Amino acid sequence: MTPPDAPPAQPAPDHRAGGPGALNARDRAVLAVERRGWPGPGAKERAIREQLDISPTRYYQLLNALLDDARALAHDPVTVNRLRRLRDAQRERR
Repeated sequence: MTPPDAPPAQPAPDHRAGGPGALNARDRAVLAVERRGWPGPGAKERAIREQLDISPTRYYQLLNALLDDARALAHDPVTVNRLRRLRDAQRERR
């Protein structure tokens, strides 16, 4: 039960709505590229350069940072959790 002098509860921010705590357009685009299935590495790298106008190296730097961002998890939990599992498995193999 809430004490009578407590401030009213605030709803959780909806990160999908583009509010102040939401991901920017580039971060959403990075996650969208990663969400897609790719026939091979060449097609994905070409799409990264054409759609995002960044190098594949920069793309993977941004993607890795997004995996640790709570806003990315709120925006696309399936993709972020899948990539976190892959990253953790790779770290365990090393």
